[in-house]
Amino acid sequence: MNAAAPKAVKLHRQSKVLELCWADQTHHLPAELLRVYSPSAEVRGHGAGDRILQTGKKYVALTNVEPVGRYALRLIFDDGHDSGLYTWGFLRELGEKQTRFWEDYERELKLANASRLPAVALKSWSPEG
Repeated sequence: MNAAAPKAVKLHRQSKVLELCWADQTHHLPAELLRVYSPSAEVRGHGAGDRILQTGKKYVALTNVEPVGRYALRLIFDDGHDSGLYTWGFLRELGEKQTRFWEDYERELKLANASRLPAVALKSWSPEG
């Protein structure tokens, strides 16, 4: 999907939202949604049907947004993920179909018996203390 560049891009660090102001509408994309649908090979895989379900990303945040030419953004996340170019067309599609993307993601998590919540490491415990 080709799209013109937005008029403005704003990173809201506290709410963990990327705001994209297009000529005709504004989208507010949560960092978690952007992370789990990253266009990188690490997430999408290397072929059709190879997408890798991202789990435990509920609290992920964007630390930086970098323009790439006139066609895309490179998003840097606090979990170390920084690959994949988010084209204007892809970002617009995420914004326009955000509800469907969330529903698909939650359905995939349920089928995989996985969670949006990060795994918590537990200390080993023994009755002897």
